[in-house]
Parts: sequence; C-alpha cells; structure tokens
Amino acid sequence: MNTIGGLPLSSLEKQYREDLFEDFLPFMDKFVVDHEVGGFLCAADRDGTRLNSDKDNWFDGRGIWVYSFLYRNFTHDPRHLEIARKTADFVLSIRPKDGVLWPRRYTRHGEPLAPDGEIYGTVFMAEGLAEYAAASGEERYRDLAKEILLECAEVYERPDYALNPSHYFGTDVPLLSGGRVQGAPMVLLRISTQMLRARADKDLEKIAAWAIDAIMTRHYNPSVALNYEFLNHDYTVPANEYSQFCYTGHTLEIMWMVMDEALRRGDQTLFDTAAERFRRNVEVSWDDVYGGVYRGMSHLDRNEWFLQKVLWPQEEVLIGSLMLFEHRRDPWAEEMFGRMYRFVQSKFPLRQYGFPLWINFADRKVTFERHYNRIENYHHPRHLMLNLLALMRLMEA
Repeated sequence: MNTIGGLPLSSLEKQYREDLFEDFLPFMDKFVVDHEVGGFLCAADRDGTRLNSDKDNWFDGRGIWVYSFLYRNFTHDPRHLEIARKTADFVLSIRPKDGVLWPRRYTRHGEPLAPDGEIYGTVFMAEGLAEYAAASGEERYRDLAKEILLECAEVYERPDYALNPSHYFGTDVPLLSGGRVQGAPMVLLRISTQMLRARADKDLEKIAAWAIDAIMTRHYNPSVALNYEFLNHDYTVPANEYSQFCYTGHTLEIMWMVMDEALRRGDQTLFDTAAERFRRNVEVSWDDVYGGVYRGMSHLDRNEWFLQKVLWPQEEVLIGSLMLFEHRRDPWAEEMFGRMYRFVQSKFPLRQYGFPLWINFADRKVTFERHYNRIENYHHPRHLMLNLLALMRLMEA
C-alpha cells in the first residue's frame, strides 16, 4: 500500500507528523498548557495572546485525553504525562461535592463561574481520566472514570434533563426540558468503546448497547436516511422546529465512532450500516460550490443550512473515510479522503497567513480573519493522532 486518493502515504505521514509535533504541540506548550496549576487556557488569540484565564470543563477533560493518548501511543515523554496528571489532579480537586456535573466554566484556580446542566463536559472529564489510567497504569483513575460515566448516564435519564438547544443555533430558542440529544449517546459510546478495549466490563457494555440503539434506531429518520438531533424524552419527534434540525456534522462524526465500536465487537453488519450512513451524511452535507461539508441544517424541508465552515466536521470526515478505507478498501472512502484532505490543507492551516495552528471557524469560503477567541484542543489533535496511527498501519500492511 503506497497511496490513498492519489496521495503517497509517506507524504501524508510526514505532513501529519509536522502538523502534530511541529505546529500544534509547541503552540500548546508555550501558550495554552497551564504548567503551574494544571488545565488549559484556551481563551487565546492566533498569536497566543491570552484573552482571559478562565477554564472550561470541556477543554480540561479533553486535554487530559489528548496528552494521555499522545504519551501512550507516540512519545512516552514524561512531560506529556505530567501535563495530563496535573490537569487530572486539578479537576478532581474541584469536583463538585453536592452534584455530579462539574461547573461549565471556572477561574484559573477552580472557582466556579457558570454551572452546567448538560453531561458533555463531565463525560469529557471521564474520558480524560480513563485514558490517563491507560497511559499511567494508575487504575484508580479508571475507577473514577467509570463512576463518573455511570453518574452521567443517570443524569441524562432524568425527565428534567436540562437540554439547551441554543448551543447549536446560537440564538435564544425554546428549551427542550428532558429532551434527548444525539450528542449524549455519542460521547457515552466513545468513552465506553475505549474503556472496553482495555478491559471487559458488563456495565460499560450496557452503556454501549444503549448508545448504539439510541443512535442507530431511535434517532434515525428512515424517511430521509438522516438522524434527528433532538427528540422528546420518550424518543418521540418534537412537534416544533426541532423536528427539522439535522446536525449532519454530529451524525457523520458519530458514525465513525459506531464503526469503531463495531470493529471492537467484530460486528460486520453494524460496521457496514454505520459506513453507509457515514457516506450518506457526508454526501448530503458536501458543498459542491466551495468544497468541504456544512455542520448541519436548521430546517430539513426548506433545505436551510448553517453555511459556516467549521474545522471539526471536516476532520471527522477525514477520520471516518480513512477508517473505512483501512478496513474495507472502499473506493468511495479513498476518493473522499483525498478530496477532503486537499480541501482542508488548502484552506484551514494558518501557516499561509503567518500564524500557527488551523482556522477553527469561518464563513462558507473559509475566509481568514486576523483574530479569534479560542484555541481548539481536542478535535484537531484527535484527528491528527488517529489518522497518523492509521497511516502507520497502512504503510506496514
């Protein structure tokens, strides 16, 4: 195996390594990692200028995962494990004693600034702790991760679960009290798959099975072969505008995670179904004019899309298409990987504008803007590391 999508594997591996080790990690080490306290100071501009010192449960939990995975799979550098350890100990020191969910935002030293009503950030804490356990061999962190994960699953089942759709629409919209959101089984599945790869666990198998059913059956809309992002608590379709919201970026991201769970189980039927739905969501959301994929549509029947180009859905396409090619040698996946890789490399890296890292959020044409308010510390390095591992396996095949 020498090429994919007309691109030499050796050249791809070289570029991925440069993007990870020469671009992303040095910037993080200099401007984002809080080496003193632990955690990640992601509120920074393109040149590293710090905009504030607040922290976020999403970014800290995800950051633990990134540096633990990096240590375990690539560098074995004790400095990387120390970044993960210090952050893990920091977030555990501010774990709420009177509730399950970490505050969404807190000061640099952990004083709460804003509560959190959804489980995402706390699940990311669990994902980070589980990966840190795998990297360090300290089993107590895995036990904590499982405890947190099961607590989050219980919170999600509450009839008054505080789902806030404004995170998706960016405007004030009606609350969907007790509602279901496809992102919840996504994050619960992803951590379960990773933990189950390390060790069998009946409780985690139940979580994974529930998540697969939610994603592949309950959220699936067979009339259009796409997924509902929002459902009522009883999994019925909302009788309002939420029935028209289709977050294709989430769905295509979820489908590579389902493919990965299918690989863990050895379930070829599940893999093939997820692969088919991955392709469907990529093709539906592809911008035939300017390239890349949209993140979703606000109204399905009116074909109204969010026209901004966000980095993470593009990178999820790259993960899923490379996974599908590696395990099925799928011609469509090979072509799509090459097409998306060329698009992303031409539009998103900031080196063409004299800055490190990549554009995170832009307009439909991916127009450069001099300033931005956040450093993306999860989707981007996850993409680089997962695909670098896949490329290494393909080169050895």
